[in-house]
Amino acid sequence: MVTLLNQGALNLAIAIGYRTGLFEAMAEIGQPAAIAAISETAGMDRRYVREWLAIMAAGGIVELDGQSGGGKRYHLPPEHAACLIRKAGNRNLAVYSQEIPILTVSAMDAVVDAFEHGDGLPYTAYPGFQAFMSELSNAKHRETLVDKFLPAVAGGDLVRDLRRGIRVCDIGCGEGVALVLMAEAFPESRFLGIDASPEAIDSANRLLEGRSLSNVAFVVRDAATLKEDTTLEGAFDYIVAFDAIHDQVAPGKVLAGIHRILSTQGLFSMVDIAAESDLQANLDHPMAPFLYTVSLLHCLPVGRYRGGEGLGMMWGRQKAVAYLERAGFSRVDVVKMPHDAFNYHYLCRK
Repeated sequence: MVTLLNQGALNLAIAIGYRTGLFEAMAEIGQPAAIAAISETAGMDRRYVREWLAIMAAGGIVELDGQSGGGKRYHLPPEHAACLIRKAGNRNLAVYSQEIPILTVSAMDAVVDAFEHGDGLPYTAYPGFQAFMSELSNAKHRETLVDKFLPAVAGGDLVRDLRRGIRVCDIGCGEGVALVLMAEAFPESRFLGIDASPEAIDSANRLLEGRSLSNVAFVVRDAATLKEDTTLEGAFDYIVAFDAIHDQVAPGKVLAGIHRILSTQGLFSMVDIAAESDLQANLDHPMAPFLYTVSLLHCLPVGRYRGGEGLGMMWGRQKAVAYLERAGFSRVDVVKMPHDAFNYHYLCRK
């Protein structure tokens, strides 16, 4: 219990160091430095920085050099900085330290109440978390979508088709970064983003301002209604859903709708958490407690909203494949992605 309490406190302090830019400042200095120098480089109050550095030194994140002239000096070793600063890219793990604090502020009391009544929570209950997740996914898309993810789909055939010109839809498009990146890279193709959040679609449309893109559009829509829309039947050659399906109130309806609007020879890429459906098989997952906690505080409540199903983030590979097959997909390939260890790529054919 003492270890757990210490590690939980360290997570919170790491999140503070990440948000304030203190890790970046120490990495920029690159050598043992006094509190005054670290505070000045980061632009932060010296007394608060001193308290934060005490936590980092006690937790072994930062090295304390008390023998140097001029008092104590603090050093962030480069091998520690390699997973703590924004420049670390996909190796940046400190960014995830923000999740539990944000979810605690947003939803802990409401989730505790939900243990009694079983109700869910709307997306609007998580403004800070939604903004954080958008920032995280947008950074990932900018780094990997066009150069790594898309070229790996169907052995490169998808990129060939995108260059020639096809119709693409992003389900749960959020702020639209993924579609804008694709629209810029493949001007001959046409792109439509769908999201149930008016705020997200407003952000997506603002992203288009100043860009001369005529091949992309965004609409507010509940994806669960797509199955009933005969005007969109077979309308898209490629559909994507990035970490969106497990949060749906009616995931079965959403997948059935995706199947309906996909063309006969089309492809559907569902990117979702890399986990198994049986808890026993996840016990050795290095981040299982973290992922189940995020699911408890966010994915389960939003999935239970207004009587929803509440899959949770850790619904797992076996259940995901079963849902996809039940929606009508004749072939589902579960692909591990070298650039994204957190997720599986479910490549589906109609």
